[in-house]
Amino acid sequence: MSQRLVLATGNAGKVKEFAQLLADFPFTVLPQSQFNVSSVAEDGTTFVENAIIKARHAARETGLPAIADDSGIEVDALNGRPGIYSARYAGDNATAEQNWQKLLLAMEGQADRRARFQCVLVFMRHADDPSPVIAQASWEGSITTAPKGNGGHGYDPIFQVEGTTLTAAELEPAQKNANSHRGKAMGMLIDALKAKGIL
Repeated sequence: MSQRLVLATGNAGKVKEFAQLLADFPFTVLPQSQFNVSSVAEDGTTFVENAIIKARHAARETGLPAIADDSGIEVDALNGRPGIYSARYAGDNATAEQNWQKLLLAMEGQADRRARFQCVLVFMRHADDPSPVIAQASWEGSITTAPKGNGGHGYDPIFQVEGTTLTAAELEPAQKNANSHRGKAMGMLIDALKAKGIL
């Protein structure tokens, strides 16, 4: 019997990605929107702090185990920005396209275009879990000069995957999940959950 698990995000792209990543495990992944979970201030200073804030909040409001993701893109030439502010780089209610357009503008004339996606996943058995399971992984690449591809979400159209000529938005979903920061972090999280006897 599968265990219900709340996913602490309102991002439809992430919900779809998580459902694919967890398809082989005894979890039914439910978005927090199904429970009308209220929004919570992501006022941490790191990906880890923000993921913990989101997982704890979702677990508290639903009474279910929760998994939260905090991820973003770090650009070397911009001292790691947008980083934890990736989702709201162009403003609080910015679209993905507005965010990556602002990043392309910030990168105009930059020779060093190295960047990486970071992903932190946090699993909490309940809201007061004193030892959440944490996994972190990155995905190296560079910022393109123009968007390419129609897949993925977020900054995928302007992130060229290291060692390829393709952006993340040009990869097949299975190819992306096998290589991405989120796919790698999920593999690490699953290993950790198995080691702790949760899975």
